Amino acid sequence: MVQVTKALSEFASSLTYEALPDDVQTRCKQLILDLVGNIIRARHDSESTPSVVAAMERLGYSNGDCTVLGDTAGYSAPGAAMINGTLAHSLDFDDTHSAGSIHSGAPIVPAAFAVAEMVEASGKDLIAAIVAGYEVQIRLSLALTPSDHYERGFHPTATCGIFGAAAAAGKLLGLDADGIAKAFGVALSQSAGSMQFLHEGGWTKRSHVGQAAMNGVIAATMAHEGFRGAIDPLEGKNGFLNSYAPNPNHSRAIEGLGDVWELLNVGVKPYPSCRYSHAPLDAIVALRDEHNIQPEEIKRVIVGVSKTGWNIIGDSDAKKHNPKSIVDGQFSMPFCAAVALQTGGLGWDDYNKYLTNKDTLDLCKRVTTVVDDKANAAFPTNMAGNVVIETSRGTFDQFIDMPKGEPGNFVTDEELMAKFTGLTAPYIEPSALTDLSSGLLDLNTINSVSGLLHHGRQFEAMA
Repeated sequence: MVQVTKALSEFASSLTYEALPDDVQTRCKQLILDLVGNIIRARHDSESTPSVVAAMERLGYSNGDCTVLGDTAGYSAPGAAMINGTLAHSLDFDDTHSAGSIHSGAPIVPAAFAVAEMVEASGKDLIAAIVAGYEVQIRLSLALTPSDHYERGFHPTATCGIFGAAAAAGKLLGLDADGIAKAFGVALSQSAGSMQFLHEGGWTKRSHVGQAAMNGVIAATMAHEGFRGAIDPLEGKNGFLNSYAPNPNHSRAIEGLGDVWELLNVGVKPYPSCRYSHAPLDAIVALRDEHNIQPEEIKRVIVGVSKTGWNIIGDSDAKKHNPKSIVDGQFSMPFCAAVALQTGGLGWDDYNKYLTNKDTLDLCKRVTTVVDDKANAAFPTNMAGNVVIETSRGTFDQFIDMPKGEPGNFVTDEELMAKFTGLTAPYIEPSALTDLSSGLLDLNTINSVSGLLHHGRQFEAMA
């Protein structure tokens, strides 16, 4: 039996900031900045936020010392992790790992933030904990085989995310390898996240990521206080890998551990929609610009993606042609394509603007999503896509192997900051925005994470 629990626990507990390669240190800070932008915007501009915050207040989680970014109040550590984790994923604009078919930062960074404030951690300690969390979560998803996991109805961002959150939280609490293994043993009973939200546009895709962050904090804290978790929680007969997928590859979870950094394979999203839609969106924008394609001349658009992608953003066209909510729109290839064909892109504010727009919905019905052999062959290494646009003056097509934002086609520093500013500027004064962004990008120089995050309580909507 491959000792996955032991290997990942020892790795997480022993990892130090100084042992991280320079590019891992830098990329981690970039990913944190990207996620913070998502959290702040969602705190003020996501339709699910008021109910989440109200629930945490009613449950007594609003009296504490931990920060919810974009909020003036203080929360308990579990409450802050829950809210920040939910906000981080509420726009579906957060980072992704293509091969793992997973969002990494959303369950892990909020858990690490909460515990970092509990223990007055330094920026270096926080970075090491977050890297450990990313590596644990991503590797577990890879070991499950994401398509198999999805077929069982699970969302790996959350199911694997709780283990990444527990690793990050446990590391900051000072747990040794045995302690982190115990935290994994507790987390096993809370690993959840269902894809059922796709059927009616529910908000649970957001909340179960927040719950993964919160439960990761709780599992690590219980282990810290001596609570005994299940043994062999990752590789055991009834452990995570064997219970959540039919043919897991246990060795994949620890392959190259400490030498191959999966965090460097995480991409940043330029569009606030399911990552499977991004290669097609890149192709649509390029074709539209190159050939000056106008919506009224379009006869038909055929979008080809992988089978896994089609299951999420293409099945079935009848539903995808009539999105009723932002969640529906984020997982509708026809809707995202229609907006991009009209505007030359897709931004967060486009959902409210175009979900009830007759011209957009009419254009949706001219978009068909199919499984493309070439895109399917590229998966899971790349979330590729092919687009064919049939117009009254000819047919245009383009294949995108690697969408913008992927590690091999990563956003520039200017693009990363433009995304952050675009998300946060409506709610942050320019000087505060500069202080926050520069602090996050220089996180390794910060002695107290708590002091930096406290800036996040002073944001108010600007007139």
